[in-house]
Amino acid sequence: MFKKPLGNLKTSAPLRNSDRRKLKQHIVQTFALVPDVGEELVPEGLLSVKFNTYTDEPGVAYLGPGGDPLWFTLGIGSEDIIPTVYTLWKKPDLIPFLSTPSAVIPVLIGGADLMIPGVVQHPPSLQAGQLVSITEYIHHSTHIGSPLAVGHMAVDSDVLSEAGSKGKAVFVLHAWNDHLFDMGHKGNPPDPWEMSHSTTNDQYSTEDEDVTENDALKEPLVDALSSHLEQTQLDDHAPKIELTKEDVSSILHDALLQAMKKTLSSSQASALPMPASTFYSAYILPSRPAQSPSQPSVSTPIDIKHSTHKSLAYFLKSAEKQGLLKLKEIKSELMVFSVATSHADVVAHRPYLSLKDVALRNEKRGQREEEERSRVKELEVTELWKPHLQSLIFFAEAGFDTSARYTYADIKTVLDKYVTDRQLVNAHDQSYINVGADELLQTTLCKSDNPANMEFFKREQLIERLSDKMQSWYKICAEGKDPVLKKGQIKPISVVVKVRQGRKATTLITGFEPFLLEAAALAEELKMRCASSTSVSPAPGKSSGMLVLVQGKQVKEVTEFLTSQGVPKRWVHTEGGGKK
Repeated sequence: MFKKPLGNLKTSAPLRNSDRRKLKQHIVQTFALVPDVGEELVPEGLLSVKFNTYTDEPGVAYLGPGGDPLWFTLGIGSEDIIPTVYTLWKKPDLIPFLSTPSAVIPVLIGGADLMIPGVVQHPPSLQAGQLVSITEYIHHSTHIGSPLAVGHMAVDSDVLSEAGSKGKAVFVLHAWNDHLFDMGHKGNPPDPWEMSHSTTNDQYSTEDEDVTENDALKEPLVDALSSHLEQTQLDDHAPKIELTKEDVSSILHDALLQAMKKTLSSSQASALPMPASTFYSAYILPSRPAQSPSQPSVSTPIDIKHSTHKSLAYFLKSAEKQGLLKLKEIKSELMVFSVATSHADVVAHRPYLSLKDVALRNEKRGQREEEERSRVKELEVTELWKPHLQSLIFFAEAGFDTSARYTYADIKTVLDKYVTDRQLVNAHDQSYINVGADELLQTTLCKSDNPANMEFFKREQLIERLSDKMQSWYKICAEGKDPVLKKGQIKPISVVVKVRQGRKATTLITGFEPFLLEAAALAEELKMRCASSTSVSPAPGKSSGMLVLVQGKQVKEVTEFLTSQGVPKRWVHTEGGGKK
């Protein structure tokens, strides 16, 4: 829905307090929220902005005080209010979710709908037309990926459970990184959120303990959607380790010791007492060991229900008997009051690489990459036009410089002055110009076949026609370098994914030379960033430029590198999801 830029985008206007209260009440009733949550999701200082989608469907977006789109509607007078991913990141359980493998996510972001074979988890009672979110499926985990798309169910959930079902599962309306999302502060999705025990058991038909048979059906689909699976070594027949309940209990006990030694320092222990469930999700689960890619995968989920303890209370009481912590039950809720960080077992514990360590490492890597991008000042790309042939006569007779190069705004200024001096503005509608009343303007801008019929034109049409009659130039300014001024029309860098030999994907990059990039240096840098082989060859066709080829689907990595080199994002054109 928003895979292309929004059209006819109006200026945002503050929402009146009465309208905000009505909107909040409507959202609270629609999504069965408590008033406090409604206040958070529909904050004061809300703005509204009207737009048209690329299919010319009108809509309204409601922006938060910081400019992030929080809600939107589609259609004239529609009351079907839809949350954006910004809102779902604040409250992931606002609407039911379906999960899908990570390889499917780029396809959804590219504008595709979610197909039935791509659904891993789903609630059993969904109906066609119901609003749902789409998350990334995290294998063997009680965590759920952050919502990355929102849409309407295409079928009832019963159809999803039928063997061999095909077709669309969800009509995607909005996704992370689309043009509606780009109206906000952008950024990456937050960390996965913990699914409660009752949600896992009662609402969703596919559970981690039962997922092996379902995965056997899903992973061939993932393999067909993305050649990335070869790079990540996802193999249905790879050996898997099945842990005993005693093994899971031992790992959880080590995770508790890890949390006490590395995370629960004296300053952080001041947060105690806290509910046992919070202690478990915030400290124990993130302290589980991270699995190395070289190790065989573990098929048994590492959580309380697969241990010998069966419940969190039994596990914590066992730790209390060992003197590791102190518990107390308050109003039928088990609370963790203190932890013994000086216990002999904690002191003797040898720290290992945990899931939390991996997450922090990835976060720091992302921050470093963001800092690298911010250090490179964005190139200033300016399109210019010079009087040429027919337009040369117009500029000369109108008294303007025929040797100058004009920006689009300059051309508008020239044309506005010309029509104003000669009183060519239509008296009934000032957005129209009486072209038929001026012979020079008519012969310059109208088609040669029948200029007599061209009486009236809008200003924007005249500007476009005049620029078409002029010679194209462009100028690129980079910090610390002399400006580059060249003749010709500048085009965006092309980053295209193509599939060859049945399923082997490659990423092709062309048109980068005008942006001060060299083929050999580009290929070498992408080779390291993408961890893939690269090659350089002449671009096909009449172009004198070069083509850089990168093995695999590397659109995201290539785009991020180009923007880090100062290339404005609007000058990078991406295409292709590996389809034949």
